[in-house]
Order: sequence, then structure tokens, then C-alpha cells
Amino acid sequence: MIEYWHIFLAFFIPGIVGYGGGPASIPLVEYEVVQRYEWMTTSEFGEVLALGNALPGPIATKMAGYIGYDVGGVLGAIVAVSATVLPSLIAMIILLKLLLKFKDSPKIKRMTALIRPAIAILLAVLAYQFFATSYEGAGLVQTLILIAASFFLLERWNIHPAFVIIGALTYGAVFLS
Repeated sequence: MIEYWHIFLAFFIPGIVGYGGGPASIPLVEYEVVQRYEWMTTSEFGEVLALGNALPGPIATKMAGYIGYDVGGVLGAIVAVSATVLPSLIAMIILLKLLLKFKDSPKIKRMTALIRPAIAILLAVLAYQFFATSYEGAGLVQTLILIAASFFLLERWNIHPAFVIIGALTYGAVFLS
């Protein structure tokens, strides 16, 4: 049981003090895993880091899942991933409670009004990056087909986004592999 507590601490502490997300907490996780608990060597941790970078998704949770599983099996992976996600989850809940408490405040209304354009710009940049990646990987014709089909399925026919994603994945598997 103490092993799971150590797994929890090894990933919870970097989650709290590692401001900046997964990449910022990697050195903190490395300290816990390699130096403090000695579950891995530096080269083994480097291999886990390389594997985590090669897979899609947040690196901190992938590393936590792998290391937790390596140290404590399935329960260790669950504990490690939970400990990685918990600090952000707690912070979000607290911030949302504060935001809801002061939602009628003129300052909060101004703040959210000022944040909306920044979010729109970030989403536009993300959409452009997705388009550029798709264009490089699949070509212009295939990209335009997927964009048009997605638009009509989502906006005209109100198909659930999950089905559109599954359709796009199927299309990619059949026509782009």
C-alpha cells in the first residue's frame, strides 16, 4: 500500500509545482522517479520520455500511466494518472466556483469579454495548423473533401461530432493509407 502512496506523491507533487503543463513538470517527475524513488535509471526515463513524445496526447499523463504501470501494475497506472490530473482538476473546480460566485461582477464580465477574442485567435491558429498538417500529409484535394464533408455533416445535417470524427478516420483508413 505504501508503494501506491509513493506513486501518488511522485506524480502529484510535480503536478502542483510544475506550472506550465507536462513539459514543465518533466524534470520534476524525473527527479521523483530516478533520484528519489529510484524506480528507473536516467536512460530508462529518457526512453519513456521519447516514447511519450512519440505518442499523441498530453505527455505527463502518458508518462504517469507507463511509469505507474511499471512500478505498481494497473492500479499503479490508475494512481499515477489520477495524481497527475488531480492538481489541475482541483484548481479548475476552485476557479470555476470563484467565477460563478462573481459572475455578475462588472469586472468579471469585462474580463470574459476580453478573453473571447484571444480564444478565437488561438482556435483560428489551431485550425490553420490542422489544415497545414492535413495538407502536407493528405494533399489539397483530400483535405478539401474532408473539410467540405465535415462542414455539411456538422452544420447542415446536425450529425454528432463523434460520428463525423469516426467517418473521417474511416475515410482516412480507406483512402489515405
